[in-house]
Order: sequence, then structure tokens, then C-alpha cells
Amino acid sequence: MTAGLTIEISCVGKNWEPLLAELDGAIRRAACATWNAQGADGSVAGAEISVALGDDAMLRGLNRDYRGKDAPTNVLAFPAGDGGAPGRVRLLGDIVFAFETIEREAAERSRSLADHVSHLTVHGMLHLMGCDHDTVARATAMEAQEIEILAGLGVANPYILVEDAVDQA
Repeated sequence: MTAGLTIEISCVGKNWEPLLAELDGAIRRAACATWNAQGADGSVAGAEISVALGDDAMLRGLNRDYRGKDAPTNVLAFPAGDGGAPGRVRLLGDIVFAFETIEREAAERSRSLADHVSHLTVHGMLHLMGCDHDTVARATAMEAQEIEILAGLGVANPYILVEDAVDQA
């Protein structure tokens, strides 16, 4: 039996509200799948994350303040640095999404918003659990984990563009 993952989702940006019912489930499934695949080793009583559904202005400010990049981005993850302790819930951290960037990227990549949000949730969760893509080797390993977890959710490989998939068929 795997330890559970508690997910708190807050809707900060108004653009998310009409889509929240659909995307809430996608976020929860992707986060739990990542936790079960990568983090649920039974040594802690469970884990907790928070997800903030924001907008480009919010992520631009966070990206500027925390990463020195004065531009919006699709997702940011803020690990809590809590390694966990036996019998105690592990606080993983926060994942923050930018609606406008995510909506644009999904359209450009001919992906559903739910599939793109699922991918970004898996990506953010892996960051919360210590994965990174700061070297070629680590990026390759992280992408492979993302692809495997997403496949289990029925989400196509996000690193293959639709045009490439048609050419390979």
C-alpha cells in the first residue's frame, strides 16, 4: 500500500474557473501517478503539495524574483526541502501554473489543455521530488520519467510534436 498524496488546489487566476472541474481531475491524477511512481516508498505517512492556478503576470513576477528571468513561464515548482520522517507527512512544496502560457502552448502543440496540464503537473512534481533538467543526462532521465508516467495516464509523449507523429506513422 502506498502512502497518500494530499493536494490543495487554489484558483488564483479567473481564466481557470470555467475549466476547473475538468482540470482538477487531470492535476490530481497526474500528481498522484507521479507520487506513486517516484516517491511513495512507504517510509513516510504521505505527502502534501499545493497547486496554484495563476496567470502570466503572477508567474512573470515569481520567475523574476526567484529565477532572475523577467518573463512568464508555464509552470514553476518550489520544493519545500522536506525529506520526510517516519510516520510524518512529507511536505513536497508548491506548483504554480500560468494560464495564458499553458493555453497558448497547448494550442501550438495541438494538445488538449488537460493533457498539457497533466504533463506540466508531472514535470512540477518531479521537480518537487528532486529531479532536474540542468544537464543533458538529467534532462534525458527526467523526460523519460515524464513520458512513462504520462503513458500510464493515457497521455501521448509530449516531446513528440504532432507533425513528427504523423511523419512517423
